[in-house]
Amino acid sequence: MTTSTTPVDATIRVWDLPTRLFHWLLVLCFIGAFVTVKIGGNAMLWHQRCGYAIGALLLFRLLWGVAGGYWSRFGQLALSPRRVLGYVGGRPDVRDDVGHSPTGAWAVLAMLVLLAAQVLSGLMSDDEIAFAGPLARFVSGATTGQATYYHAHIGQWLLLGLIGLHIAAIVFYIVRLKKPLVRPMIHGDKQLARASTAPTPPASRDTAGSRLVALVLALVCAGVMWWVSGL
Repeated sequence: MTTSTTPVDATIRVWDLPTRLFHWLLVLCFIGAFVTVKIGGNAMLWHQRCGYAIGALLLFRLLWGVAGGYWSRFGQLALSPRRVLGYVGGRPDVRDDVGHSPTGAWAVLAMLVLLAAQVLSGLMSDDEIAFAGPLARFVSGATTGQATYYHAHIGQWLLLGLIGLHIAAIVFYIVRLKKPLVRPMIHGDKQLARASTAPTPPASRDTAGSRLVALVLALVCAGVMWWVSGL
C-alpha cells in the first residue's frame, strides 16, 4: 500500500495582529521621519516625534520577539549559514516558506539593527541650531558630533538602501516566484502547499489574551520612550 503525497493546501496564521501592526506602523513612522527631516524647520518637531515612536516600536519588537506568536519569535529566524546556503542553493528547508526565509531573516535583523542605530544616534545628536537629542548632554562632545554625523549622513542612506533591496525582493517574489508576501502581512494568514502526509506547520498564537499582552507591552515601551524624551 502506497502513501499519498498529493499536494494539499493548508491555511495557517503566520503573522499575529501585534506583529502586523508593528510592521505597518513602522513603515508609516519611517516615512514620516524621512519626509519631515527633508522639510526641516518646524517639521523637525514631528521628525523627533516619529523618532520616538520608532524607538518605542523597536522596544516592543524586542520584547515581542520573545513573547509573540510562533513565527514572530527571534528563535524562528533562520540565521544559520547552513539554512542560508541551502536556501540560496535551491535546497530550502520545509520551514522556509512559512515565516521569514533565511535571506529574509538576515534582512529583518539588519533592518532592526540599523533602525536602532538611527534612533540611538538621533537621541545623542545636536545640530547646534534648533535640535538636541535628550541624551546629548550625557555624552561627550566628540560622541555627540559622531552621532550627529552618522544620523544625518550615513544611517539614513544605509536604511534607504536596505529598504530599496527589501522592496525589490518583494517584487521579485511576487512577480517571478509567484509568492505573495504582502497579503499575509495584512490579514495574517498564509496558504501553504504541502504533501498530504506532511504535518501542518505550527500556527502563531493570536488570541484576545495574546493581544492584550501585546497592548500592555506596547504601553510600557511607549512610557519608556516618553521618559527618555523628557531627559
